[in-house]
Amino acid sequence: MTMDITSFIITRRDAALLIGDYKSYHGQLSRQLASVKKKLGLAIKKNAKFSKQKEITAEDVGKDVGYVHLQLLTVERAFAHAMAMKASVGEDAPIPGSTRWQIVSRLNKAAKTASYLCDLLSSSKSLTGATDTDILEAKAYASSLAGAEQFEKHAHTSRSSNKEFQREMWSSCLEEYSVARVIYASLLKSTKKEVFKDLLSTTVDPAVRFAAYQSHIPRTLAVVDVSRKLFPRGETTLVKAIEAIDPAAFEDEASVEGEKAGTANNIPTTITWRGRKARIPDASIGQALAASNTAAEGLTRKLEDSDGNARDKAAAYDDVLIAAQDVVDAVRRAIEEHEKEGVSESDSRMQDLRVTFLAVEYEMISWRVGRNRVLIGEDDGVSIGGAVVRKRKKGTGNDGEETEKKEGNGRILARLRERVVLYDAILQSIDSVLEVPGAVRDESFVKEMNGKRDYFRALKCLNISHSYSLLSSHRNALALLLRATNFSSSALESLSATSSKSPTTKSTTPPRLDITPSTLQSLHTTLTHQTLHLRALVELHKHNDNASALTAKNAASAAPVVERLGEYVTFDKKEDAHLVDWPPRLRPVPVKPLFLDVAWNYIEYPGRAGTKESKSLLQSKGDAKAGAEVGGEKKGEEKKKGWFGFGR
Repeated sequence: MTMDITSFIITRRDAALLIGDYKSYHGQLSRQLASVKKKLGLAIKKNAKFSKQKEITAEDVGKDVGYVHLQLLTVERAFAHAMAMKASVGEDAPIPGSTRWQIVSRLNKAAKTASYLCDLLSSSKSLTGATDTDILEAKAYASSLAGAEQFEKHAHTSRSSNKEFQREMWSSCLEEYSVARVIYASLLKSTKKEVFKDLLSTTVDPAVRFAAYQSHIPRTLAVVDVSRKLFPRGETTLVKAIEAIDPAAFEDEASVEGEKAGTANNIPTTITWRGRKARIPDASIGQALAASNTAAEGLTRKLEDSDGNARDKAAAYDDVLIAAQDVVDAVRRAIEEHEKEGVSESDSRMQDLRVTFLAVEYEMISWRVGRNRVLIGEDDGVSIGGAVVRKRKKGTGNDGEETEKKEGNGRILARLRERVVLYDAILQSIDSVLEVPGAVRDESFVKEMNGKRDYFRALKCLNISHSYSLLSSHRNALALLLRATNFSSSALESLSATSSKSPTTKSTTPPRLDITPSTLQSLHTTLTHQTLHLRALVELHKHNDNASALTAKNAASAAPVVERLGEYVTFDKKEDAHLVDWPPRLRPVPVKPLFLDVAWNYIEYPGRAGTKESKSLLQSKGDAKAGAEVGGEKKGEEKKKGWFGFGR
């Protein structure tokens, strides 16, 4: 049976503080305590005489885990009472002595109750049924409360220059928090539960760092080294229990990082950012950087072994992003601690931290952008990617015929929509880099980031243009392409100086925020070709629309299409009915004219010599006919000339 002590406490605490404060949390715990007592039969009846509650034994815990919950709720209620009193005073106002004494008293009660529960679980494991993990969680919980008691007892005192006095004052606090830190770190490594990581980052590590500062322990010594150094090694039972779940719990930090990163020399002590070398003043930052470098090497191997699936490649970035975020958090905590100590911005330590923070923030954003670029595609989404072919079976059973079908426009539009979302995320990440203090002072860096922003803005406009083209809205697509071309030209101009130092060929390293000159030129060339193509389409559609409008305007008087074959016409529904005139109507047909001068042969014109006397046409025809009938011979008949027998 697992008691899940830490999860039981933290889940209730987080849920209550999410919607309220410690005062409301204290009230919730009181109601939960009354409910648990009622279930266990320990509730005092109304109007009954008060009697001291009996101590919980190992047999009680073995019978019902509710007795453990009863103890935990009692501890949490005392802790919530102390934190509520502390919050009522305010952060900036000094806490009065009587209030501080009450806070320490409540924390003392909480620590004693938690310690009693830990002793109860560890002394009779066979009766309680507690596991080693349950005992370690109870011990870490009790130690953290005891450390909080000592912390509140001495937090109001000013830091003295007497190192021995300060170390003696804060020794108990450091020792208790060191026990909690080592146990929670070992449980995190063995169980991988985020609850232990949250406790370390939000509660234990800040307290250890502040107590180490009050004890004049150098900041270059990491928190994990401080906790290992001050851990009470005399408690052999506790040491064996910790080593059972984490054999490397008490090893030196050099060997631990050597196992993680390959060698202890991989822990950097300086960082270089755009030609400036900054010293890393905190050892925890160097350790986080070493872990981040190791994760980056692992990412390269994972991408080489990947089968090409974009989602699998993107999932490989998770470890690198987590490690990079840890580095950023470590630097941010160091800056906050220096600010609390009153270190001025002109101090070399603060300046080194500012440079380091800008460098690690850019590194984390670069990995985040690289993950999004992997999801978009190898060419950053320049091509539409609609040539995917899928197979579909027709019929039933194994005898069904397989056919190939191209990806539909709906799927292509969905993919383009996802790309636009990723481009927006990339642009937001680039903007967040420029918001880091000190980034805008570097003009060349700002110019470079603006160029990279224009590059991704051009890609965003290009993909939206693809979607409009699929919907046959070519004018909108052309407008977006023109805007994308402007962004591409701006990116070429801004990144011309920085990109000249980058390799022109495709790099084998994982994609990040770097943009090569070949990538920029390829995008610009594609945009130019697409713009020319869409310009032609828009012109054709414009001519088509003009012809359709003219035809619609003159539909009643316009000639049929068969008579206008020399013109570019559109064949819409109105034109389909006017291909030809039907039924045909009588109309003059233009032909080559024939000049028929019938009187040419029968009128005497001046100047014509040797002609016979003209006779009338009827008399001539009558005589010719009579002569043919009487004599049987044609008399006076002349040979016909010209067209249709008319001489000329």
